[in-house]
Amino acid sequence: MSDPNAQYGFNSKIFPCATELAISLLSGRWKMTIIWKLRDGKKRYGELKSSIPGITHKMLAQQLRELEEIGILQRYVYPVVPPKVEYELTALGHGLTPILEQLDQWGEHFRLPERESLLSNR
Repeated sequence: MSDPNAQYGFNSKIFPCATELAISLLSGRWKMTIIWKLRDGKKRYGELKSSIPGITHKMLAQQLRELEEIGILQRYVYPVVPPKVEYELTALGHGLTPILEQLDQWGEHFRLPERESLLSNR
């Protein structure tokens, strides 16, 4: 049972419960998708960009910076030309994997019928 007097904080913001803090830190359209894509290991910026349809360079860079600040992912910069940058989940980030897997299973309830079966019904 949680302590009713406990407070939680990050970057000088105070939250009355851990759930509110977690939702605040992970909110946004792309953060959970980025974490999901990194669950299997390191990825380069370009790999992430191409694996997330619709995300802009600006938004990907911003979301990656925020996730790094939180401590969910680690950024590796290699001193080569052209620059090589990779991203990987930290232990804190990997702690989200079971939660994301459960969300994935829950989301399967909303799977649309396969395109082939839709076309064959015409």
